Amino acid sequence: MEETRGEWSVLRVSGEMDLVTSPAVRQHMHAAVAEGRHSVVLDLSEVLFCDSSGVGVLIASRRLMHSCAGQLRLILPAKGAVDGSHVNRVLAALGVRRLFDCYPDLTAATDCAARPLSA
Repeated sequence: MEETRGEWSVLRVSGEMDLVTSPAVRQHMHAAVAEGRHSVVLDLSEVLFCDSSGVGVLIASRRLMHSCAGQLRLILPAKGAVDGSHVNRVLAALGVRRLFDCYPDLTAATDCAARPLSA
């Protein structure tokens, strides 16, 4: 679920982000910050379902990273195995997609010179 790419800690999430699984994502984010890792990529490219608790964890993760002057990047591919990112559609529908720096893949997300996708 976790790897390092240069200065970036990459947390891979797959399946569902819901009331049952979201606490694990929150715990991994807090653990990363507690260990001094302040540049985190959440790879959500394999998340098939995200409910309000999943969105809540993403927003809380954003706040956590901002509070420690860190960086949070999301991988939300526009097209893919599941016909685009479900999480991307959910965030856009809720009007919070613009709060996140989103990238199409791991290479772009861990490239400090890369620019995020437009909301």
